[in-house]
Amino acid sequence: MDTNDFNNTNGVFAHSFSFVIRTIFGLVLLNLLASKCFSQTDSTKTSQDAIYNRPFITIGKSSTAVGGYLEGNTNYFSEDGVSEGFSMEMRRFNIFLYSNIHSRIKFLSELEFEHGTEEIALETALLDFELNPALNFRAGILLPPIGLVNANHDSPKWEFIERPLSSTGIIPTTLSEVGFGLHGKLYQDKTIFAYDAYIVNGLQGNVILNDEGKTYLASGKNPEMFGEDNNGTPMFNAKISLANKKIGEMGLSYYGGIYNSFNLEGNIVEEKRSLHLIAFDLSAHIKKIKIQGEYAHTAVQVPNDLKGLYGSEQYGAFLEFSYPVLKRKIMGFENSVINTNLRAERIDYNVGIMQQTNANIGDEVSAIALGIGFRPSASTIIRLNYRYHLIYNFLGNPPAHLGGFQFGVASYF
Repeated sequence: MDTNDFNNTNGVFAHSFSFVIRTIFGLVLLNLLASKCFSQTDSTKTSQDAIYNRPFITIGKSSTAVGGYLEGNTNYFSEDGVSEGFSMEMRRFNIFLYSNIHSRIKFLSELEFEHGTEEIALETALLDFELNPALNFRAGILLPPIGLVNANHDSPKWEFIERPLSSTGIIPTTLSEVGFGLHGKLYQDKTIFAYDAYIVNGLQGNVILNDEGKTYLASGKNPEMFGEDNNGTPMFNAKISLANKKIGEMGLSYYGGIYNSFNLEGNIVEEKRSLHLIAFDLSAHIKKIKIQGEYAHTAVQVPNDLKGLYGSEQYGAFLEFSYPVLKRKIMGFENSVINTNLRAERIDYNVGIMQQTNANIGDEVSAIALGIGFRPSASTIIRLNYRYHLIYNFLGNPPAHLGGFQFGVASYF
């Protein structure tokens, strides 16, 4: 992608960014000027409620609650007939702390232990100040609402063990950021308009020139993000969504800004390079079938001498179907559910062609996953998954074939 191509793509993202901003402030202004026209009684939950829609938050005498979830699974995979065998892992153990400090002030935090204690991270530590149902102020370590999963990633909520490729390879889930901003909802009959808008420190320079050897937004995460911005120009995140109890929910989100350290002690040492990420997500029911999906697209400004080797444009998408085949008392568990599940997904880390050969650049993965999930209760799931991947390398050679089974359990506590 040359400079003109990037500028054209950048213009599309800038237009979408402008649309998101105008919509957010339009909704807030509409609520402030005509709040009497909106009902505040609809109980429909949206993706915005995900961080509070957990079983650990209960009504009681204490204003503080403790909870969390654990996730463990087994893996057996082989790639082109070669396997490392069978293994087990304690993937996650997360602890939540919640406090209702005031009727209009809430505190929430989440501490994550991955693979035992191999990685310990503070995913969330925020304060919410409710000024109005349509206007709330949030500050601290927050989960930017990008796509379907980042702010709604708890393992017990999902039918598959692995998170979608688009939610990890394109959207750097789980992404935690230090920042502040506004969020709120507007109600009209059975429809909810929700918005979020935050200023955050943002991803850093390892988006390129990283250990992955490709443009990879997740490599831009750095512990220093929680202490300071690497370039003094914060990134921006926004999401708007529309939810209806009968139809479902659709969301449009944006995340982006300058990612490289271009300023050294007041001196400009390189050009500013930006990244822009837009995601569309949906969640709906058609009779008994639950449908979830996401499409994410990035434009990343890459130095001229690295273009082609590192992707200036990427995309990823998934579509997931879940169907309950049995709802009844099973082995003494009331209201148990057995779901059958299907997910199709694709990701392209480097959209474009090689200038030397005019051939398409590879670096793509197509995948399908099948699964059966048993829920003895709504907060616990036992999962059996099969995954199959076609993995194309940078040169676009015939793909590697990766396949395997996973069995695991995840539960809130």
